Amino acid sequence: MEVAVEDLSSLRKSLKVNLPKDVVAPQIKAAYQKLRNGGASLKGFRKGKIPQNLMEKTYGEQVKAEVADKIIKDTYFDALEETKLDAVVHPDIKKYEFNDDGSFVFEAEVEIKPEFELAKYKGLEVEHPEITVSDEEIEKSIEMTRKEIAPLKSVEDRGASEGDLVIIDFRGFEGGEPVKHLAKDEYSIDLGSGRDGKEFEDMVIGLKVGEEVSREVTFPPNSPNTAVAGKTIEFKINVKDVKERIMPDLDDEFAKDVDETFNSMDDLKTAITEKIKAEKTKTMEGDVNDKIMLQLLESHEFELPARLVAFEINELVNELEGNLKRQGMSLETAGLKHEDLAAQYKDTAERRIKGDFIIKKIASQEEIKLEEADINAGYERIAQQYNMTVPDVKSYFQGRNNLMPFMNELLNEKILKFLREETKVVFVEPEAEKKADAVAAEGEE
Repeated sequence: MEVAVEDLSSLRKSLKVNLPKDVVAPQIKAAYQKLRNGGASLKGFRKGKIPQNLMEKTYGEQVKAEVADKIIKDTYFDALEETKLDAVVHPDIKKYEFNDDGSFVFEAEVEIKPEFELAKYKGLEVEHPEITVSDEEIEKSIEMTRKEIAPLKSVEDRGASEGDLVIIDFRGFEGGEPVKHLAKDEYSIDLGSGRDGKEFEDMVIGLKVGEEVSREVTFPPNSPNTAVAGKTIEFKINVKDVKERIMPDLDDEFAKDVDETFNSMDDLKTAITEKIKAEKTKTMEGDVNDKIMLQLLESHEFELPARLVAFEINELVNELEGNLKRQGMSLETAGLKHEDLAAQYKDTAERRIKGDFIIKKIASQEEIKLEEADINAGYERIAQQYNMTVPDVKSYFQGRNNLMPFMNELLNEKILKFLREETKVVFVEPEAEKKADAVAAEGEE
């Protein structure tokens, strides 16, 4: 095998691979034999007895295409190894040819990993608000728990108000035409929760059981629901039930109802405080990771492989399409266009790719690798998250395409953990407290 490399740019290379006749001929012979064994037929000849010249005339192009595909797949990675090219995406096969002397040549354009020097990544410094738990946060959590365990009672003598659970059938129409994914029966709206958006909740405020009404709702352009963002939808509503919550008194008995190990409201408040602290500490890890990555992105400048960026953009669009499909929608029904999304996701794709190159180079520099214990811990975490056994999780990932992304995620987590340990976190006052102190100081003046 002869391999030649031509530089098209710093990251794009043209790979020309030439294979001699003694490599190609057995592949062609095997392909024709496979055809014969598979029952290739021509009128006037028995199966398996077709002359070679007629086989070539009839099936020649098919055989060449199959052999070319096989040879390219069999030799491409050997060619990369021989030339020491570190390719990042599948090759773009530009052309291939069977030569008169029996040899075979193909040309492929490949993109390689960028070469760059690591900037400072140890001893970074990031700021983060001090982890504190306010009385307001504790009271809010208690109120949420109170709401969750409160018994429900149907009411018919008044309209729905905040705090109620309203059961409705609804149908959505745009321009008089029904919208397929905006139709539900026995749908629950928890008024005041914000789960369905203020616009949707407001349309049932004041409605009583048995009422059938039509409500027109104009959704803001920045609505989280892309299917209705910026649109005016007419909803036809049938109110099936309005349930009010019978809120329990906040006393020691309430604490015991929440958890039988609690003896008093003080026990409940202590547990809530610790829970909020743990949640904030977990959130802090993600926030510190983001700030570390931001510093690394800002301190490194290098070119990115264009086809890899295009691939990542496509993955992001596919991810959105998958989410919409699970909701019974498509890009078209959601009013989205592939080209607009591609432009919108470009920066995100570039940040992801650039960040991955940086942290993988740090991993290489620091010899950070996944160990068996890391992988098993990952399996256990998935098992707990989805209430599965560890063997079931392993079985799920075995041989699947998503095993490599899972392993990559575990490695990235290990690298980021190393970077967090090497980073100094400076705790500062929470913004809300800063503002309050500033206001107080102005008042004193």
